Amino acid sequence: MRWLLVLLLLSGAVAVGLRYLPPAWDPRAPLDLTAPPNLLTPLKLAWLRQSPAACRAAFARSGIAFTPLPDRASDAGCALENTLRLPQTPRGIPADPTVTCPLAAAWVLFERNSLQPAASAHLGSGVAAIRHFGTYACRNVNHATAGRRSQHATANAIDVAAFVLRDGREVSVLRDWGGQGDRAAFLRAVRDGACRWFGAVLGPDHNAAHRNHFHLDMGRWQACR
Repeated sequence: MRWLLVLLLLSGAVAVGLRYLPPAWDPRAPLDLTAPPNLLTPLKLAWLRQSPAACRAAFARSGIAFTPLPDRASDAGCALENTLRLPQTPRGIPADPTVTCPLAAAWVLFERNSLQPAASAHLGSGVAAIRHFGTYACRNVNHATAGRRSQHATANAIDVAAFVLRDGREVSVLRDWGGQGDRAAFLRAVRDGACRWFGAVLGPDHNAAHRNHFHLDMGRWQACR
């Protein structure tokens, strides 16, 4: 509700003549993924799910290079649309995975505003790379033989298993989530921070299938577990 109120207030300001709002507060301006977040950031991020052009404009405005990929049809409900290679911002992700543009945008915001600050606060070192289980897999939720398609079926999700710090340490969801020390505190901060940017965040507290990774997606359903 507060996001709608902010949008209405800003729209009203524009209507009465305040036509030169700063880009960060202008609902019409492309999202700058490198700017400090404000109340409009979640609204602009949500809009990227509806507008491929707005999503690409966000990367262009942010000065973040990306490689767009061609759309690919599928008779099995696993079409790829509005996808790109996950940009190599200051961290290494093996295999340059295919992701939807909105997922890539959420990842950039997550890394800059949640992941790296959590690593510095709890472990005294930045994150240099991640270990992941992939993004695209033409399958149903929980690998079931029937039911709805997973967000992985359209490359709209990524499963993160571990984080490699700049000092060489590795923090594993499987090994460190259940601990009591700084590594466990870091992982919980990462999970909570991810919930600011992604639609669904599922981890070890969700079920046994997620005991060894965080599932992050930009689907319609909201979850933080």
